[in-house]
Amino acid sequence: MKKRLAFFLFGLLAALLTFVAYRQAPPALQQLDYRMKDARFRVRGPVKPDKDVVVVAIDHASIKEIGRWPWSREVTGQLIENLAWYGAKVTALDIVFSEPQNPTADAALARSITKADNVVMGYFFREEEQPIDPAVMAQMERSTVKLIKVADGVQSIPLTEYANLDANLPQLGVKALDFGFFNARPDGDGLYRRSLLLLLHNGDIYPSLAMQALRHYLGADIMLDVKSWGVDGVQIGSLRAPSREDGTMALNYYGPAKSFRTVSAADVIKKRLKPGELQNALVFVGATEIGIYDIRPTPFDATHPGVELHATVAANALERRFLHYDGTTQMLEILCILGLPALLGIILAFVPGTFAGLAAFSVVTGLFFLVNYLSFSVWLRDMTIIYPLLGVGLTYLGSEAWRNLVVERKGRQLKKAFSNYVSPDLVREIEKHPDKLVLGGEQRELSILFSDIRGFTTVSESLSPPELVTLLNEYLSPMTRIVLEEKGTLDKFIGDAVMALFNAPLDVPDHAVRACTTAVRMLDELKVLNAGFAERGMHTLDIGIGINTGPAVVGNMGADIRFDYTAIGDAVNLASRLEGLNKYYGSHILISEDTRSQVPDGQFAFREVDRVKVKGKQLPVVMFELMITNQEMLPRFEQGLEKYREQDFTGARRIFEELVAIHGDGPSKLYVARCDDYIAHPPPTDWDGVYTATSK
Repeated sequence: MKKRLAFFLFGLLAALLTFVAYRQAPPALQQLDYRMKDARFRVRGPVKPDKDVVVVAIDHASIKEIGRWPWSREVTGQLIENLAWYGAKVTALDIVFSEPQNPTADAALARSITKADNVVMGYFFREEEQPIDPAVMAQMERSTVKLIKVADGVQSIPLTEYANLDANLPQLGVKALDFGFFNARPDGDGLYRRSLLLLLHNGDIYPSLAMQALRHYLGADIMLDVKSWGVDGVQIGSLRAPSREDGTMALNYYGPAKSFRTVSAADVIKKRLKPGELQNALVFVGATEIGIYDIRPTPFDATHPGVELHATVAANALERRFLHYDGTTQMLEILCILGLPALLGIILAFVPGTFAGLAAFSVVTGLFFLVNYLSFSVWLRDMTIIYPLLGVGLTYLGSEAWRNLVVERKGRQLKKAFSNYVSPDLVREIEKHPDKLVLGGEQRELSILFSDIRGFTTVSESLSPPELVTLLNEYLSPMTRIVLEEKGTLDKFIGDAVMALFNAPLDVPDHAVRACTTAVRMLDELKVLNAGFAERGMHTLDIGIGINTGPAVVGNMGADIRFDYTAIGDAVNLASRLEGLNKYYGSHILISEDTRSQVPDGQFAFREVDRVKVKGKQLPVVMFELMITNQEMLPRFEQGLEKYREQDFTGARRIFEELVAIHGDGPSKLYVARCDDYIAHPPPTDWDGVYTATSK
């Protein structure tokens, strides 16, 4: 019961720590939370926005047809007039005309704005000091928020304040419906996730371009609701837009760029749309051409046009598709932060082990992700992700650390006892089934590999004991790593020799291929080692490798107080004999016919070397060499071997002598000597080509 209580306490502690982090909101965690929230948009995918919110794009096609931006103000004026002609109810300009062009052009634009009688003009606030025309400020007074509902005790409104602004020429804005700023503010990672609804200037509150456009589209004044903590909401008639305390609103994006109904500005100017195409539309005019640089990276798109941020605010409002972050959302967040770690702690107290604990952690985490995603996509609540997930993660890590330190101490000790002697796979098998630590074994098909250093006795006699140990360690360490990487089990070291098993204790279906791959990698690694040995003035090494595949008894063998995991049987003995025959044939890797039959053609290059009766076996063994060099000589060697077995020893000798001269081939050198012997002393007529080995 005390152990179970510990798991619950871990959950409770994790919940409290996470709640403190939630209240403090460290920037690093906030950035991570933003990124995880961004993923919800991509999982949800694009959503079709309100059809009455339209973007008229100063796009690439318009720039190519009309000319380089900025256009003449007569052209822009024609665009504004044509939008009204097509039925646009409100035209909001994500453009500022702060500098004069020429009197004629400026007057033409002013006439178009007057004629359209539906234009909300844009401007932006800035930090840099600059003179402001009093006539401009007189016009801007029309756009300030007049209706403010303030709760008792409010001393100030926590809005961002700017001292300066870039506004339109006063003669252009005389007949404009209104003015709205188009400032935008990214989060710390540069992405735009919220929209500024309100800003302060000289003690007055100014609405954004989107809010002003909505105001005239809906035909109602803006009313600001201020509570003790800050802005609570922005009301336009019956529409209430939720706001954070600093006057910002989370954007519920519809998708990547061009998610809105988008019309090329050139098509409007040239009147290529159908009459009434934009009837009753709320139109935002702005640049989407990347070269104009009005780009705002968003969770959906790194090159999102800024004009679509205003359109997103308007569409969210018209569809009441706001992402809510209110008292209810905060209560749900706190419930998840405190409740989920405690729940996981209770579950972990009753599950039997590590894997069951991981499953419980996965289920609780998956449940939270599901609830969080549904709250976002269905109920439109902007809940945090990272903090509940952090609490659950801390609970799991703490509980599993406790389980491994206390509850599973015996298993850890067992693993420590065996990990230095056998492969990691075998350690895991022992951990799962400790009852297998008894005498005895099972018969199964194995691929057995033996490798041995050539002339090691001579090398060892020339080295001091410390030098010999260093040399062996530097050689055996990478060779052991190769065996384990190829899913082999290191059976034992026999002096300088290595014995490895494949397909035991765990099933390895391609064990013959793995054994051959290990042999090739060993020789490649030896080249690297020898290069290092030579640079240091040390002895270089040469090795021979033998591989056989066949049935063997494998298991824990020895005495009841000391046993080893190993294999015994004829298949093991033959692998050892093949390794030894490398010295006789001048080869490096010899394998049996049984191993060769299990390796797909084309995976390695093999040649039949001989048919030999090895010591201890009555039936001849067909031996193959796994070749890693001089593969081009295979056809010629096969011709020589065929003539040899046909007892054409003179013709065979000519071919083998040629291969020795060109390639220095070891087996060919052996066959030259045999041919000389058989030419001098011909074998009997019933000779079957089998050679009898008289030594190991």
